[in-house]
Amino acid sequence: MLEPFFVKRNFIGEQGIEMRNIGVFCGANVGINLMYSESAARLGELMAEQGIKLVYGGGNVGLMGVIADAVLAAGGTGIGVIPQSLVDREVAHRGLQELVVVETMHERKAIMAARSDAFIAMPGGFGTFDEICEIITWNQLGIIKKPVAFYNINGYWDKFFEMIDHTVAEGFVKGDQRENLIVESDAEVLLDRIRAYADSTSDYWIDFKRI
Repeated sequence: MLEPFFVKRNFIGEQGIEMRNIGVFCGANVGINLMYSESAARLGELMAEQGIKLVYGGGNVGLMGVIADAVLAAGGTGIGVIPQSLVDREVAHRGLQELVVVETMHERKAIMAARSDAFIAMPGGFGTFDEICEIITWNQLGIIKKPVAFYNINGYWDKFFEMIDHTVAEGFVKGDQRENLIVESDAEVLLDRIRAYADSTSDYWIDFKRI
């Protein structure tokens, strides 16, 4: 039952929202720069220290495995959501407190969206792009209202945001939707900015003046 996914959340907290669970999207590879793994581990440690549960793709490989291992090593909680097809390939993390096995990638994303109070995109490939862009779209359509942040390790997301800025300049994305996205290279500051998040987007994603 995924009903909570479709309900707009009323976030509470001293600064902005109360974060219990953060959905993290990231690569099944570690990349060529050691900085990616080191930064992923740092984020995992901070999440555990701050009592934030990790909701992620359930893998034991790549940056997925790195952040999950870091959360667990620091005494935190890891919740994995993984398709049966990947379990069959023996890439599921067996040390998690909870491993949710689903049939499809669509179900995986819906469950992660339902169980997360906010989202972080770390470096990754096509799967990471797909996951975070779908969450951004759900926010845009008002299906959910949850913070979306990019952990910009080693400037990984710089080119991505150049493309987003281009879509704004060309009139396909509204400026407030761009400004609503959090981009930060420091893990501690990233979590602080998510906690202080306040949605500033308008109710409409279409510029009716152009119709």
